[in-house]
Amino acid sequence: MTNESRIWTAALVVVGDEILSGRTQDKNIAQVATWLGVQGIRLREVRVVPDDMDAIIEAVNTLRARNDYLFTTGGIGPTHDDITVDAVAAALGVDVVIHPKARAILESYYTTRGGLNDARLRMARVPDGADLIDNKVSGAPGIRAGNVYLMAGVPGITAQMLDGLTGQLEGGLPLLSATLGCWVAESEIADLLRETEKAFDGVQIGSYPFFREGRTGANFVVRSVSESQIADCVRTLEQGLTALGREPVAGGI
Repeated sequence: MTNESRIWTAALVVVGDEILSGRTQDKNIAQVATWLGVQGIRLREVRVVPDDMDAIIEAVNTLRARNDYLFTTGGIGPTHDDITVDAVAAALGVDVVIHPKARAILESYYTTRGGLNDARLRMARVPDGADLIDNKVSGAPGIRAGNVYLMAGVPGITAQMLDGLTGQLEGGLPLLSATLGCWVAESEIADLLRETEKAFDGVQIGSYPFFREGRTGANFVVRSVSESQIADCVRTLEQGLTALGREPVAGGI
């Protein structure tokens, strides 16, 4: 199997009591998923865990083992409850050390911002043997430890870290998609969707029903790494819907 045809996968662990309590709405899942898709990597699963060592360790060890890549967001800041680095190090069976380059980056960043104190120095801590991920926003770098990538919880900083990683991770072909809409109850065309998806290897069809203007409808998103497979699948769906007396709408409703 070539690298392009192989499906590369990733998982995401979102760390933070504030996410689970509802005080903060997570915005990283969508941006990490979108970025991974462009890299040719599928985000297969997401787990939200509290600021708890055992919970983070269990999630990291489970998800890094069954995916090519694991990303974490949150818990790498300067406060006492930022324990993601400690938990990942424990999961990997290594010590936590001060990364000399990270320390130098932080010393430079905080020269005109009050200097590098003990709390800020916490952001130079990494699992032993880890590499750094550039952060052009706030100085404190992200961390790469094996196939685990530790990112900030702040979405704007995570975006910068992802930008620094662009093109650096091995992946396959990016996942493409096309959308088809129809004013039809999802239950009426379940067989058509199932049989059409089965007929096209490597194609997934997502069905998203809605109720609008007093009517029931659905949009169907066809996904594949192959443009020709998508086009053929959409054509088959259009023909099937027309045969049932329904009018397909290219691009969705």
